[in-house]
Amino acid sequence: MQLIIVTGLSGSGKSIALKALEDSAYYCVDNLPATLLPETAQHLVNAGQTRIAVSIDTRSSTLEALPEIICSLRTQGIDVQVLFLESSTETLVKRFSETRRRHPLSHSDVTLAESIRLEREMLEQLGDLGHRMDTSDLNPNALRTWVKDFIALDHEGLTLLFTSFGFKHGIPLDADYVFDVRCLPNPNYEPMLKPLTGRDPPVVAFLEGQPLAQTMYEDIRQFVEKWLPCFMRDNRSYLTVAVGCTGGQHRSVYFTERLTQHFRSLQHKVLVRHRELE
Repeated sequence: MQLIIVTGLSGSGKSIALKALEDSAYYCVDNLPATLLPETAQHLVNAGQTRIAVSIDTRSSTLEALPEIICSLRTQGIDVQVLFLESSTETLVKRFSETRRRHPLSHSDVTLAESIRLEREMLEQLGDLGHRMDTSDLNPNALRTWVKDFIALDHEGLTLLFTSFGFKHGIPLDADYVFDVRCLPNPNYEPMLKPLTGRDPPVVAFLEGQPLAQTMYEDIRQFVEKWLPCFMRDNRSYLTVAVGCTGGQHRSVYFTERLTQHFRSLQHKVLVRHRELE
C-alpha cells in the first residue's frame, strides 16, 4: 500500500495536487482529521485500495498528532510519503484576494497576513517530514507536472533535487542549499544568446568556454558530493540544491542541467526543475 499525505499552507495548491493524484489513479480523501488517518487507511486497504492520497491541514483540530501517526503507519510497513506545499506570503495574499475566499484561520480580529503567519507556525513541524514544494511561481499545469514527477519516484533512500531560479523572482522556499552564480559572465548580454536558455547548445558552449564557470561548477559539485553522505546517514528523504542567476534563464539552468547529469551518472535518484522556465 502507498499512502501520500498532502499538507501545507492554505492557498498553496493542495487541491490541485490532490486532483493530479486522483488523475493518476489514487483514491483521494480531502480534509481528513489527522486522528482518523489510521482507521481510514485500514478501511480503504480492506476495500482493495492500494494507492491512497489524503489531504490533512490546519482545518484538522488534531494536526499535532500527525507526526506520531506517520511513524506508526511506517512501522506497520505502509509506504507513507508526505508532500508539503508552501508559497510566499505575498503570493498567498494575492491568491486569496483574487479568489475572494476566506482563509481557514481568519476572523474579524485577525488580518489575512496574520492568518498566513499563524498557519505557517502551526505547520512548521510538518515541513521536514517529506518533500517540500514551493508553489509561489508555479501555474497549475506546472504544479500538476511536479506532482506526477514526485509520485514516479522510487522513494527508497535520498532523492536529490536540483532547481534553477532567478534571484530577481526570489529564493525558493524549499531550498536546502543555495548557490549564487551571478558573478559569472552573463549570456543574456550576447544578442544571439539572449533568447535562448541554459539548455541550448550555444549557451552551453559559451559557458563551457569560461574558466570561472568551470571552476564554479567543480566547487559546487565537490561540495554536494562531500556532504551528501551526511544527509544520507541522517535518513533524509530529499535534499534540494538551488542554483540561482539573475533571471533564471541561462547560467543557473546550465549549472542545474550539468549537476543533474553528473549525479545521475553516479546512480543517485535525481529530479530537476527550472522554476523560471516552467
